[in-house]
Amino acid sequence: MAIKFQYNKTSLGDLGKQLKMRQKALPTIKSKESALRSEVKKAKEAAQEFRSQLSRLEAEYDYMVSLWGEFDCDLLRIADIELTEQKIAGVRTPVLREIVYEEKPYDLFSSPVWYAAGIDLLKRLSKLGIEYELFNRKMELLDFARRKTTQKVNLYEKVQIPGYEDAIRKIKRFLEDEENLSKSAQKIVKTQQQQAGEGQMS
Repeated sequence: MAIKFQYNKTSLGDLGKQLKMRQKALPTIKSKESALRSEVKKAKEAAQEFRSQLSRLEAEYDYMVSLWGEFDCDLLRIADIELTEQKIAGVRTPVLREIVYEEKPYDLFSSPVWYAAGIDLLKRLSKLGIEYELFNRKMELLDFARRKTTQKVNLYEKVQIPGYEDAIRKIKRFLEDEENLSKSAQKIVKTQQQQAGEGQMS
């Protein structure tokens, strides 16, 4: 990215402001990147933990597989999933607030004894499954934000800050050269005037 500038004091002032702004913002962006990296790791670990809990519960479900044939699937359904938002390092992430289940009443005497345990197992399975998906989504959102932040850090550190510094150096050098030339020209003019004055006197 080439930085546009002119060889004058106004441009020098503008570039100085731009440089200061980026130098001041860089530590904040870096700490945001670091926070996001840590949160991505936490979300990933939480998702893996939910995945392993889910696998253990699925094993329990499979253990009862011969019984599920007689289970009435209309007994339990998810009516609603209520989510809230949590801001992490400026990123909105979903958080499970509540799962609203709709349970159909059943006759405790004529239904199989294990129905209550089955309903409880299905609730735990669905909750873990939803939590797992939410943490995966959270991880994706945070990782996307982390990548964007890393790009910004690299842009500032490797492109813009060195670019502004280089442009400022060039302008300063140019202005110094111009000033030196001006001083030299003034000396030449003064010397010529002095010589001309001396010539007239003789």
